[in-house]
Amino acid sequence: MHNPGSTTTPERFPAQDRLADGAQFIAGRLTKGTAGRTHTVVDPATGEEVYTYDLAGADDVDAAVAAARAAFPGWAGATPGERSDALHRFAAVLAERAEEFARAESLQCGKPLKLTREFDVPGTVDNTAFFAGAARHLQGQAAGEYSGDHTSYVRREAIGVVGSIAPWNYPLQMAAWKILPAVAAGNTVVLKPAELTPLTSLLFAQAATDAGIPDGVINIVTGTGREAGEHLVGHPDVAMTSFTGSTAVGRRVAEVATATVKRLHLELGGKAPFVVFDDADLEAAANGAVAGALINTGQDCTAATRAYVQRPLYEDFVERTAALMETVRLGDPFAPGTDLGPLVSHAQRDRVAGFVDRARGYARVVTGGEAPGGDLAKGAYYRPTLVTGAAQDSEIVQSEIFGPVLVVLPFDSDDEGLRLANDTPYGLAASAWTGGVYRAGRATREIKAGCVWINDHIPIISEMPHGGYKASGFGKDMSAYSFEEYTQVKHVMFDNTAVARKDWHRTVFGDR
Repeated sequence: MHNPGSTTTPERFPAQDRLADGAQFIAGRLTKGTAGRTHTVVDPATGEEVYTYDLAGADDVDAAVAAARAAFPGWAGATPGERSDALHRFAAVLAERAEEFARAESLQCGKPLKLTREFDVPGTVDNTAFFAGAARHLQGQAAGEYSGDHTSYVRREAIGVVGSIAPWNYPLQMAAWKILPAVAAGNTVVLKPAELTPLTSLLFAQAATDAGIPDGVINIVTGTGREAGEHLVGHPDVAMTSFTGSTAVGRRVAEVATATVKRLHLELGGKAPFVVFDDADLEAAANGAVAGALINTGQDCTAATRAYVQRPLYEDFVERTAALMETVRLGDPFAPGTDLGPLVSHAQRDRVAGFVDRARGYARVVTGGEAPGGDLAKGAYYRPTLVTGAAQDSEIVQSEIFGPVLVVLPFDSDDEGLRLANDTPYGLAASAWTGGVYRAGRATREIKAGCVWINDHIPIISEMPHGGYKASGFGKDMSAYSFEEYTQVKHVMFDNTAVARKDWHRTVFGDR
């Protein structure tokens, strides 16, 4: 329900009336949760309470899974063309409501409105259109005679009910990345968004229903991870779990899922290196570092967090990057001139500040390292921060901070730079900055990460996969690779002759 005492205006939250009936979307309608507790969505830019709702409990998860299970035979049995048409209609509804989605995402996350308008929402519409096309390309392997007189072929089939858990940093896009490939392949979904940021996931499911996707195909349960999340992961009628979040929680998800031998898709933490060789364009690299480190206030698993700069460029890079950070404008996410909004919550702001404060004992904070005062003091803001002088094995270099903090370290040889880039448990994304083809090729081969950009950092596209190596998890979002992950493979074999059957019988059992 919308918080009656809130002063949030319809201009900031134009879709609030769509969510008046509750924050659980089950079998095509909104309902209230049954956990017996409420949660309030807070605008992190102001600290204002925006939307209070009843949390989901185990009974709500059971109801959502039952709805998804009931919808599965009909949805999986639809033709690829029928699923494709429904997703194309869905993309059109999302495009029509783009401004509502952009404002709701900015309100709950603190993202600048220009970011949600130009990146989050258009990216989601594009993803929906991509998977609408992919729905018609669910291909098996061509038939062939691989064993005498037998003909074999491979079928790709939907798995069943997919239980998905999405994080708070990109609530709309993460909902789309999990729901779209699953339903395009014929599965049904129960998604648990983060309780901090459920608004756009609920609006997304409503838009799907309004586009004609059948009731029960997409369900949303909004509750805590410990109660709703664990119950969803361990549910015996859920055939696959897809989770995006921290590596620590990912380990717990894997542990719970193992009991029912579910298929797992895990997109976990990151600590992306940003490697600058001495033949790089310094100006481009400095600008790329600021954009890559501060995207979404640094709350991005692929954000540039560790810049390794070859020594001839090191001092100039630090000076130029710090100067650029100091020009970044913090402010109201809905103001046109704002470059950087708050972190998602005061708790997250305090967590980030803790990393920086502890680093003061062994490193130098060149710029930032504090929360702003004045008009921004009520929000969860933190200034863009540049740190130097940290050791490779220090906390601020090795741990995922998830805030607007960039650590810069020097290196001498190419071998050293690439070794340091790989020297964390994570492997989600990385970038290398160079004017040389050989160095670029070597970086893409040797850096152990699911994505390596050359002379850029952060862009993604629907046609290409996103996912990690090492402790960053396994499985791919977006692209045809993601589509195939939400299918299971079946070998079908035909015996072409009665004689072959008799021969096989004699081979196994002898003459009778």
